Amino acid sequence: MTTDLRPLSGDQVELRHGPYTAYVASVGASLRALQHDGRDLVVPFGADEVRPAYRGVVLAPWPNRVVDGRYAFEGVSHQLPLTEPDRRHALHGLAIWLDFDIVEQSVSEVVLAATIEAQAGYPWRVHVRVRYALDDSGLHTEVAARNDSATPAPVGLSGHPYLITGSGRVDDWTLELPAARYLVVDDERLVPQYDESVASHSAFDFRSPRRIGTTFIDHAFTALDRDPDGIATVRLVAPDGDGVGLAWDAASPWVQVHTADRPDAPELSRIGLAVEPMTCAPDAFNSGEDLIVLAPGQQTEAGWTIFAIRA
Repeated sequence: MTTDLRPLSGDQVELRHGPYTAYVASVGASLRALQHDGRDLVVPFGADEVRPAYRGVVLAPWPNRVVDGRYAFEGVSHQLPLTEPDRRHALHGLAIWLDFDIVEQSVSEVVLAATIEAQAGYPWRVHVRVRYALDDSGLHTEVAARNDSATPAPVGLSGHPYLITGSGRVDDWTLELPAARYLVVDDERLVPQYDESVASHSAFDFRSPRRIGTTFIDHAFTALDRDPDGIATVRLVAPDGDGVGLAWDAASPWVQVHTADRPDAPELSRIGLAVEPMTCAPDAFNSGEDLIVLAPGQQTEAGWTIFAIRA
């Protein structure tokens, strides 16, 4: 006897517009795959696969890390579960394994929603709404969080796509990253220390496009150069000229970039570049840097677009 089981990544949505095709999974409101004329723009994963390495997931109510999972807010101390046990941090929020409801859907657009319930370590109810929409300019992602609690709530938002040019590995690609400052972290636990100019560490200065090479990056960048509309853009290009870009709005003054190094799994190491626009700095629950505090009933939003670059 066979039974049709629901895929492990949840309900599946396929979006199409022109040369673009996107696949969204309901668990974590995850971008499972994105293609342009059949060329992958993000590292994909299978519908019946437990999502690996946070690929394409929405991050709320905080991105990146809360150091030691501990923070104080309005005079009250909180302890979050340590979901990054090797480094002893709370990583990437509470929405990553929520099964989002599909509340609107068309050929080129889907809206998903879920509620983060109040819990030990984060005693606020936050409603999260995610919109994916394809058009001629690429895949637009909009994430909104609303405080449905009776008291103010700390919130940060981000996404976690791993960009790929369609061929080769990170080492071969040219990166343009319009950031003048980066956050120095310790080598063992990636605990934020202080920010400094990329000019003081030229390996992280990608304001002029250049090849990534063997550089290891797992850092947050800020002081972003933006166009007149407030848009910052990262571009990643392969030697053949094909590539991918990610552009984001002024709601996110930070971006985390990671070369996805996996010494334990060489076949998976450096196969994509994580580019994560963030509304706040890493460990903002402790530092307060760009942390959003939502009053009861208040909402905040952030958005970004992934697009193909053609030779």
